[in-house]
Amino acid sequence: MKTVLLTVVAVLAILCLAGAAFVHSGIYDVAASTPESGLVGAMLHQTMHSSVERRSKDIQVPRLDDPDMVRRGLIHYYEMCVVCHGAPGVKPSEIAQGLNPYPPELAEKSEPDEAAEWFWIVKHGIRMTGMPAFGVTHSDEEIWAILAFLQAMPKLSPEQYQKMIQEVGLEEAIPPVASEEHGEAHEHAH
Repeated sequence: MKTVLLTVVAVLAILCLAGAAFVHSGIYDVAASTPESGLVGAMLHQTMHSSVERRSKDIQVPRLDDPDMVRRGLIHYYEMCVVCHGAPGVKPSEIAQGLNPYPPELAEKSEPDEAAEWFWIVKHGIRMTGMPAFGVTHSDEEIWAILAFLQAMPKLSPEQYQKMIQEVGLEEAIPPVASEEHGEAHEHAH
């Protein structure tokens, strides 16, 4: 029994030393310009998805189809989100193109059954992705308004989006980034 215990302690000590050596070696590339390898990327994505799913399972989703709520959400989305996630007719900015993982272009997505998960993400953010926690500066009501706009946005044409921007008194959205001037748009798969 004593030999087994000593073996377990020795193995744990070796694993701790190996982990410390890896952390201090600088071998792991932390550059945002270097995509994660297939296995590491898949593990990180699944970890994020499982964590969000677990933490959002008891969130009660309110009705998100109120036009006033959608308009309020548009204002918040325009001010904080369009730079990374784009909008109808508006590509994500150069800032987004340099993020790893690349932020999803939300104008193309509409997943009402995942509203609780999106709420949790907007409220709490996702570490080491560039996604901030807006729950620090926004009430739950404001975050639900953002979600209302997120659900409405995929149905909007670029012209409808621009019209909504003008109706709420915001300036016209920035035009899409020209790929020739700034390099090819970041390829991504989500």
